[in-house]
Amino acid sequence: MAMNQITSLRSFIMVKETVGKVGQRTFAAGASKAKKGGKGAASDAPKASILSKEVKSTTVVGANILKEGSDPKVLPDSEYPDWLWHLLEKRPALSELKMKNIETLPYEDLKRFLKLDNRAKIKENNSVKAKN
Repeated sequence: MAMNQITSLRSFIMVKETVGKVGQRTFAAGASKAKKGGKGAASDAPKASILSKEVKSTTVVGANILKEGSDPKVLPDSEYPDWLWHLLEKRPALSELKMKNIETLPYEDLKRFLKLDNRAKIKENNSVKAKN
């Protein structure tokens, strides 16, 4: 009796594996390369860029989102606004701002402290309301 159950279990597993392999989805591009036989590593090599180095360094390639028009030119640094250069600077976290004296914080840090503190209070109130 136990032997029959083991064989039926094995056949079930084999059928499940077969169905799983047949039901797998593949990408059309990958399947077409396999059918054609491909040329090996030569067909997988990246294609050389059509744009010259001069064009790449003077224009923002791919920035044009309109059907008509051309990619914008790269301007000198003095043509861009000052705030642009400060976007990637790290700003202090709420825990760092809480350690400092609030009265001596610069205006921008004080604004950030209030914003982050209010956000933390809202999250805390929401979690308390969700528990009730």
